[in-house]
Amino acid sequence: MRKYVIRMKNAGIYDDILYHEVPEYPNHPRMSRENRAAQFAPFAALTGLDEAMAETAEQNAQKNEPEYVQLDDQC
Repeated sequence: MRKYVIRMKNAGIYDDILYHEVPEYPNHPRMSRENRAAQFAPFAALTGLDEAMAETAEQNAQKNEPEYVQLDDQC
């Protein structure tokens, strides 16, 4: 088992819990790093938001496009 040492300026107030061994339970094996990382991976909380934003941006870009007008040659 690895021991982690945390060096903090105010570590003295946490001395009673800071250096405890991590308990291991036979009926509850440790989770792999990949599975732990997956819990904190970004997710799309609002499905369809990206598509809606892209559509709105496209509509706004179309509104702001300059209008080209054919000028007469007689100017």
